[in-house]
Amino acid sequence: MGPTPARGFFFSSGRLMEKIPMTRRGFTALDEELKQLKTVDRPAIIRDIAEAREHGDLSENAEYHAAREKQGFIEGRIKELEGILSKADVIDPSRLSGSIKFGATVRLADEDNGDEKTYQIVGETEADIENGLLNIRSPLARALIGKEEGDSIDVQTPGGSRSYEILSILYL
Repeated sequence: MGPTPARGFFFSSGRLMEKIPMTRRGFTALDEELKQLKTVDRPAIIRDIAEAREHGDLSENAEYHAAREKQGFIEGRIKELEGILSKADVIDPSRLSGSIKFGATVRLADEDNGDEKTYQIVGETEADIENGLLNIRSPLARALIGKEEGDSIDVQTPGGSRSYEILSILYL
């Protein structure tokens, strides 16, 4: 195997495989979904397909075709989750400190209206802006990386340019 770059590693074929940063919470959620799909959903759809086959002519059997379509979705999602989890780089934010980086929980104040918001910078697969989980690849997260408490940032968002002051940085 070849050398290991900073954010990924090489397959024996020489191709680079990017690691996917995520928190332990994000990894656990994806792992639980994978277990659910493999142990509950997959066996249930196999039973549904067998039952639909018993109803006769498969060419005109809507239950059979719906079950096969659902099976395709389940198998695709299983493969997707296995791929993501195999590339996971689980980062424990509680072991970090200093300027803003992956895993930081950041409290911001909008410099125009004073509104305060709190976000944790997380990986793409666990991002959920409605719940304060900010995708590390988002414009706001990219603007925050490397900044310190008290700094001001300007960021271009889909809604226009915004200015924020960084009120606090926590690593939980």
